[in-house]
Amino acid sequence: MRVMVIDDEPFMCQLLMRQLAQLDYNEVSSFESAAEALTLLRQKPGRIDVVFCDLQMPGMDGIEFVRQLVQIGFRGGLVLVSGEDLRIIATAEKLAANHNLTVLGGIQKPVSQAVLVGVMQRSEVHLSHQASIIPGRAAISTPVKSYSADELQRALSQGELVNYYQPKVSFEDARLVGVETLVRWNHPQDGLVFPDQFIQCAEEAKLIDSLTQQVLRSALLQTRHWNDLNLALQVAVNISMDNLASLDFPDQVESLLREMGVPASALMLEITESRVMHDPLASLDILTRLRIKKISLSIDDFGTGHSSMRQLHDIPFNELKIDSSFVQAQERMNMRA
Repeated sequence: MRVMVIDDEPFMCQLLMRQLAQLDYNEVSSFESAAEALTLLRQKPGRIDVVFCDLQMPGMDGIEFVRQLVQIGFRGGLVLVSGEDLRIIATAEKLAANHNLTVLGGIQKPVSQAVLVGVMQRSEVHLSHQASIIPGRAAISTPVKSYSADELQRALSQGELVNYYQPKVSFEDARLVGVETLVRWNHPQDGLVFPDQFIQCAEEAKLIDSLTQQVLRSALLQTRHWNDLNLALQVAVNISMDNLASLDFPDQVESLLREMGVPASALMLEITESRVMHDPLASLDILTRLRIKKISLSIDDFGTGHSSMRQLHDIPFNELKIDSSFVQAQERMNMRA
């Protein structure tokens, strides 16, 4: 793993490098200037896997550095290090995460070896995941490609979207209780393309309804097949808030359920918290009708938005999926207490 340490205090750079060396991470470069580090990252965007960055630095501070990482499309992991208050570090983490950077942790100085071990373990998991996205290619060093509306329209017409299914297991007895649908684009040249590269395009080009219909149809067809094998699984499907702009969306879903021969109780629709909380009342009509039709609702990525208990009470959801960043931040607070 290739690590970069940025801190305007030479002693802190050396100390962190020594701690990393004790954990057998020896390919570490250090910079006392964020601007100089950024120059290297611009020249070789895939050269660094993990960046440790101080927040309080002269010239370019850590928050400005985060902004620059977004602009250059940095795909590695980011660890924020600071002597500031824990709440400031947590706020900086949230800011970076909202920019879609992979935040592996926030560490308060002085850095303890135990906390560093946890951060590097998360780094290893992140790096392994990125490398497995496309076999034989490290995604960290691969720039994110954007696709046009015409390309996506062709993909929908040619049936190139495929569903993968992630199992959902009960904590109580380790029983398989359902699956979450993960859509992928089986691109003829680029291989498997992940949704973060085409969902926004689908929304902007008004193709999201067609995309959702295809994903739903395929997921319900698979669910019926499992039911025929006596596997009573609930399938979860992510939907866009743009889908909820259509008042007949609940009727469309109900029609698909009837066509596929799948009971409504076998379907759960997932909505991201940050988007549903942007305008919760606008979609309340549709969400309520979905629940009346016995279709389950889940709020995904809870902890990344700004919902209040009152807002949560107003939405008739069945399930709350807590975002990992919310849990990890609480774990770090407990470790420091």
